Amino acid sequence: MAIFELNKSKMNKLKITKFKNEKELQSVFENNLEEILGIKFLATEYTTTHGGRIDTLGLDEDGSPVIIEYKENEKDNVINQGLFYLDWLIDHKGDFELLVQNKLGKNIQVVWDSPRLILIAQSYNEYDKYAVNRISENIELKKYLLYDNKILFVEDVVLPRESSKKIKHTKISYKEYTADDHLTGKSNNVVSLFKDIQEKILSIDSKIKEKVLKHYIAYQIDKNFCEIVIQSNGLWIHIDSNKNEISDPNKKLIDVSNVGHWATGNLKIRLDKFEDIDYCLNIIKQSYENKL
Repeated sequence: MAIFELNKSKMNKLKITKFKNEKELQSVFENNLEEILGIKFLATEYTTTHGGRIDTLGLDEDGSPVIIEYKENEKDNVINQGLFYLDWLIDHKGDFELLVQNKLGKNIQVVWDSPRLILIAQSYNEYDKYAVNRISENIELKKYLLYDNKILFVEDVVLPRESSKKIKHTKISYKEYTADDHLTGKSNNVVSLFKDIQEKILSIDSKIKEKVLKHYIAYQIDKNFCEIVIQSNGLWIHIDSNKNEISDPNKKLIDVSNVGHWATGNLKIRLDKFEDIDYCLNIIKQSYENKL
């Protein structure tokens, strides 16, 4: 991907460069893990009981465990190694939860519905992409490019659930939820409200991903920018931005940072009437733009 730097009126094409080695790549990601991927850093080179070492362990904003492995060149085969670590993680939930408590605090909840494996490399071959699309696991391939002036570009190559024909490779039983699970038994008004705001959110940008979890539905690019909690008489929309970053002229946002809640956003706004959709959507768009 060509990246250009604007210097006064002249565009200069930046050249692609490389990290010195895999360790430098790993250190850059680990030191900026939350900013780049929305993942809280837990440990580096974590030694497992079978002698292997997990490159990076983290916890995402939805509480899911994350294993990150780095791939220096196309010949490195870290997919099977990563799957092996996923199995180890499921067999050692207690060790991981203790690590989370020690690093992030005792009140942090780990959600085991969808543990993730992220592979990070400068390039992938077609065999890598085919293999991941055939495997029934939460494996994500992310490509990075390092340019002059220390500019780092990261993009998704393969995301989970891209193929319906998948082969089970580990003992993990993923719990899959759909929007219909949240809408079951809700009134026609609530269903229509959700469908309307859902369509409008997804139309903001084709890269927006909808992630359905047990207690809420999240919308994200790399990190969540909003979540919807569906209730019997309306929707609570949680916003992942600070109050000073959002224009809210009608003062409808509620700060719940000191109140227990399932979603990741510490601001929330109520949606129970169709005439409020445009106002809520404007708030959501601001949060989305803040994440770009």
